Amino acid sequence: MSTKPSTSTVLIIDEIHPSIFPMLESIGVEADYRPDIKPEEVPAALQGFDGLIVRSKMRITAGTLAQADKLTYVARAGAGVDNIDEQALQERGVILLAANEGNSQAVGEFTVGLLVSLLRNVSRSHSQVQQKVWLREENRGEEISGKTIGIIGYGNMGQSFARTVSGFGCRLLAYDRYAPEKINLPVELVSLEQLQAEADIVSLHIPFIPENLRFANDAFFSAFRKPIWFLNTSRGEVVDQQALVRHLQSGSIKGAALDVLENEKLQTLNPQQQQDFEYLASAPNVILTPHIAGWTHESYVKINEVLVQKIGQVLAG
Repeated sequence: MSTKPSTSTVLIIDEIHPSIFPMLESIGVEADYRPDIKPEEVPAALQGFDGLIVRSKMRITAGTLAQADKLTYVARAGAGVDNIDEQALQERGVILLAANEGNSQAVGEFTVGLLVSLLRNVSRSHSQVQQKVWLREENRGEEISGKTIGIIGYGNMGQSFARTVSGFGCRLLAYDRYAPEKINLPVELVSLEQLQAEADIVSLHIPFIPENLRFANDAFFSAFRKPIWFLNTSRGEVVDQQALVRHLQSGSIKGAALDVLENEKLQTLNPQQQQDFEYLASAPNVILTPHIAGWTHESYVKINEVLVQKIGQVLAG
């Protein structure tokens, strides 16, 4: 551990694993930890700080940064940066850091877990046995082996899912609109149209950016040549939930596993969202989990390791 004196300060406004403090100290950064700070107090509090570490407490906007006189970077303790106005940061010359690598293994493993649970009726049959209902034939499932899996989005999360699922003896196709060069054999680089023509299983790993709002809409689902199993562990806003429900009802989607929803504040659903949610929550071929794909005890620490490494690189110029 370095013994050089602190030359930089960072404000942390969300709860974070305590391993962050010795890590920051080792690169000469002094942390002011205020997880209970109210969002409206953050702009004034940022005065004098070189950095800000945030999870999901608030949206970071131009207004948030208005009084930040020394700010060099904003570090998001997680993968998605959809709660941060990237343009506002760019206009002020503030660097945006994210820890996508920190929870990619967790997401890859969890997505495979969802897939196994979906195809083998694990969640449904567990609930039945709890009620002393013993149905073997009705819960006969399908094997992953021999199927074609389409991965949409091939960043850290998509790559992790591909590595984790590759041992099942399946064919892997990947489509990435922004970084197709990341796709290498044995994963096949394909167009979205080819993926829609050949996939049995589809897993979304795309960020929520304006272009991806309701990416998986009615036209998207209608373009598949055969009924698919559908997984989303990315962001709820990239799926048109109403369209998803319609295709589940028609049978063009055989089943879905969703770790994310369009509106995750379940007490604030509008009438349409409520109707869709009630269908998804009661459908025997749907699995819902509370945005936990990347959320493990290990990833909580790994996120800190990634962030501190990146902060160190920024400070080193």
